Amino acid sequence: MVEKFRLTLACWSYDRTIALYDGTVRPEGIELNYLPLWPQETFYRMLKYKEFEVAELSFGAYVASFFEDKPFVAIPVFPSRSFRHNSIYINVNSGIKEPQDLVGKRVGVPEYRQTAAVWIKGILSDMYGVKPESVTYYTGPLEDPSKRRKFFTVLAETDVLPKYKEIKVVRISEGKNLSDMLANGEIDALYSALVPSSFKTFPASVKRLFTNYRELEIEYYRKTKIFPIMHVIVIRRDVYEENRWIAKSLYKAFEEAKNIAFEKFTTATGTLHYSLPWLFDHYEETVKVMGEDYWPYGLKKNYHTIETFIRYMYEQGIIPRLVKPEELFAKEVTDT
Repeated sequence: MVEKFRLTLACWSYDRTIALYDGTVRPEGIELNYLPLWPQETFYRMLKYKEFEVAELSFGAYVASFFEDKPFVAIPVFPSRSFRHNSIYINVNSGIKEPQDLVGKRVGVPEYRQTAAVWIKGILSDMYGVKPESVTYYTGPLEDPSKRRKFFTVLAETDVLPKYKEIKVVRISEGKNLSDMLANGEIDALYSALVPSSFKTFPASVKRLFTNYRELEIEYYRKTKIFPIMHVIVIRRDVYEENRWIAKSLYKAFEEAKNIAFEKFTTATGTLHYSLPWLFDHYEETVKVMGEDYWPYGLKKNYHTIETFIRYMYEQGIIPRLVKPEELFAKEVTDT
């Protein structure tokens, strides 16, 4: 019996990856040790120590790393995607009523190159004329570090600041956090992938900029055909260079696992497999707007989305030049 190649994968337990976690899907030639770690923990450990052979990684972190020492190579598998009109929060006394009012304001971002923040800055620039350099950014912990998981407090160690454009970024004082600063008016707005606690604890002070965000996100998709990519699967470069075949094997396995998850929406309709009472209605509405293949893997179907994200990284001073999307991915899977 031929011994399989052993790999450790760190990735959150999404519905679209659970078949890899429980062994329903097994990558060809690979014995996979799947660690279902919280994404922020995986990001930190991978960026700081390169602990895993394969991992889910922030797309922004990966693109930035491509212009440094290139420690990873990606396959076009995107376990996390999210629209981001819903992720802009404002202090009600800031004078911000519409996107253009953000110009000249103090805006919090947990990390300058956080993928969600890159998308938000890019969307605001393209759709509303709010250029990345038109605000002052305040970076630091989203929440009180003493009350949150430790990996939320060390993100600054792996952040990438704007090196290639004059953009003002201020590191907040030790002991401060962006959620509280938004509530008390020390910053005017916040771009955050996670909902700040002050949105719930101080509802009179903290609101979303776009209260009709779902409507706007649907409109954005119809105009651009972009469903923003948040995370990507990467292979540690030393592992990939010695075993290039694993890129294709992993890609095929992730694709199969995703297909199993999505089949449940059309075949397992007799019972709710997620705790959402109108789950199937939501699925049907999503398909009406985005089509049946609304969460595509592969380079070809995501080319425009990836190209747009690269442009945003460049316009925000995070990377020194534009590259073609295919340059970011293992050659074995650029035909997907």
